[in-house]
Amino acid sequence: MREFKFINFNKGKNYYLIEINRPDQLNAINKETIKELKDCFLSIKNSTKGFYGVIITGSGDKSFVAGADISEFKGLNEKTAKELSLNGHELFHIIENFSIPVIALVNGYALGGGCELALCCHIRIATKNAKFSQPEINLGTIPGYGGTQRLPQIIGKGRALEMMVTAEMTNAETALQYGLVNYVLDNKDDAMKKSTELIDIIQRKAPGAVAGVIESINNFYRGDDDGFGKEIQIFSKLCGADDFKEGVRAFQEKRCPSFKGK
Repeated sequence: MREFKFINFNKGKNYYLIEINRPDQLNAINKETIKELKDCFLSIKNSTKGFYGVIITGSGDKSFVAGADISEFKGLNEKTAKELSLNGHELFHIIENFSIPVIALVNGYALGGGCELALCCHIRIATKNAKFSQPEINLGTIPGYGGTQRLPQIIGKGRALEMMVTAEMTNAETALQYGLVNYVLDNKDDAMKKSTELIDIIQRKAPGAVAGVIESINNFYRGDDDGFGKEIQIFSKLCGADDFKEGVRAFQEKRCPSFKGK
């Protein structure tokens, strides 16, 4: 298994675990961390057989990702800022469109780029001490890794706009109320248990159908895509697969289906 400098990468029984490991910087993501995350996801893109989810978290109990590494912002100009933003967008696009669900286990601070990282994941599970914020306006700019696009999709325009123009912190309970997170658990161990329980449930489903749900839902948010037409295509293709036939047989025979990913 490849060794990384700023992330810990491990295999669970049926999932991949990625832990951002820069504790002295509260797990802030710099250019190298983004590159490692991208390399990590690309390395497992075609190795999802037997794996039904990816969990992303931060090392320790204090911070998920406390934003981008501001030390890299010094001296940015229009050209280099565009390169920085594009780099983050490329990674977050890979995560958002990954074929198995990616769960953000938000343990503590999820600020700026950390909040944006959580937003591109498919499911968000928070600990009680989690805090979310998009504080870029305090630097005289806006979120640059997709936050202005994804946050309104998830919590609505009004709430997203308020979070971004005030840069105020949103605690875990409010995040749950807003629909920003799916669950709030007492601590990181409980959040990990909930994450793996969800992956165990997903394991019992047809992998092609899981990937199809992710793709079809993502199509809804792409203004240049015909989401309804894409849904018809995905539905039709899946109905020609062996797993669909097995699912129908199992339903008729009143038993649990045994999906093979075919």
